[in-house]
Amino acid sequence: MSDNITFTMIKPDAVSNGYTGKIIDHIINAGYKINAMKYLWLTKEQAGQFYAVHSERPFYNDLVSFMSSGPIVAAVLEKSSAVADFRIVIGATDPQKADAGTIRQLYAKSIEANAVHGSDSDENAAIESSFFFNSFERF
Repeated sequence: MSDNITFTMIKPDAVSNGYTGKIIDHIINAGYKINAMKYLWLTKEQAGQFYAVHSERPFYNDLVSFMSSGPIVAAVLEKSSAVADFRIVIGATDPQKADAGTIRQLYAKSIEANAVHGSDSDENAAIESSFFFNSFERF
């Protein structure tokens, strides 16, 4: 696996609040190159498939409902140490605990509506990127 690729989604809360451009700008200013990006509205089935790893967790149904509640922006990002660095750029899941200047501290409302998704490993970055961009040959 390459450590130069990560995957992100700008979640429905951030899209509906008009933060898409600011978040993309934040990502670019953090040194990331956007290799692929699309705007779409996930169905409940697609959201369920994407988050299937959490299907046994108590928050799964709420997560699927939330992620299919409005449009998202999916993107594949490139930078050295992409996954690890992006976890720092986005901040803690709980925006109240996120460091100042991170995407979640700036644009998230709550743990549930936390503005962005970021891959947690190189392996998941490849899997998640392929979920949305299966014909993108760089993976």
